[in-house]
Amino acid sequence: MNIPSDEAGADETLPAAVTRGGRTSASARATGVVIVAMSVAVWWPAFTLGAWGTFFFDQLLTVWAASIGALIVVLFQPRGRPRVLKALALLVPTLWLVLTALPLQEDDLGAFVLDLVAIFVALLSVPATIWVLARVMWPEFGEDISRGRRVLVVAAVVLVGVASFLLGVNQERFLTCGDFTISGNSEPPGCVPGPPN
Repeated sequence: MNIPSDEAGADETLPAAVTRGGRTSASARATGVVIVAMSVAVWWPAFTLGAWGTFFFDQLLTVWAASIGALIVVLFQPRGRPRVLKALALLVPTLWLVLTALPLQEDDLGAFVLDLVAIFVALLSVPATIWVLARVMWPEFGEDISRGRRVLVVAAVVLVGVASFLLGVNQERFLTCGDFTISGNSEPPGCVPGPPN
């Protein structure tokens, strides 16, 4: 294809949906949506781990429900190639739920493993579920996204998770017991007595 010399450097010679790096602008928007969705999903479990030292059952069951929904989407997606790894990743919250039914003692190795799986479920399964759904809904998202953008997604979610955990650990510096009470939460250990801010 010959490009006239006066237009050789112009962006008009590129198709409208493609940017200079060969990545689509839709891919850039999808990356932003995934970062925001993963960050929103991760902040509360990380905060509760910092403030209360534990995860709430409703958070873990919400992750389980979302992963089962995503698993159904993955299993019944009308594509020919099997999605075994995605399906196995989405089954991790179900594994946690099954393990919680086992009669374990506090000092058992099994109880420690269960705690580790719970941390994985609460902090990593939500972003993993969102990532899988993004790949299912926008197949080109996984194909068009550069390695740099993948690193950006992971870095952003880790940053939000760590910052939320630290906010939970230091909640007494900017929240009062009244803030937790009025929001319908129990008061975490070490909260500052007082009315809501």
